[in-house]
Amino acid sequence: QVQLVESGGGLVQPGGSLRLSCAASGNIFSIVVMGWYRQAPGKERELVATITSGGSTNYADSVKGRFTISRDNAKNTGYLQMNSLKPEDTAVYYCNANLKVVRFGSLHEYWGQGTQVTVSS
Repeated sequence: QVQLVESGGGLVQPGGSLRLSCAASGNIFSIVVMGWYRQAPGKERELVATITSGGSTNYADSVKGRFTISRDNAKNTGYLQMNSLKPEDTAVYYCNANLKVVRFGSLHEYWGQGTQVTVSS
């Protein structure tokens, strides 16, 4: 069984910064892609950023230049550094991982439980 546990959310003023972490544990051979998604009240879940095992990244236009995704493959941990936060960044942020439990196995997708980020003065 695989678990993703997020941490680092909270309340921050506009213009401030937060760093989210996502620790993956369990029967993991390799995490092919790690990602962060968010869901604001009344809205659909949306992609924030993804990073492959090789370090290739992809960002939503709304966060480019402000957010940075990274990962530590040895620790099976991903990070989302969020700078210049805006009230519209307020949402529950979810960690996502597409991973293999064995070398030549298929991909499995897992989600964390979510962490609340609130940007408000």
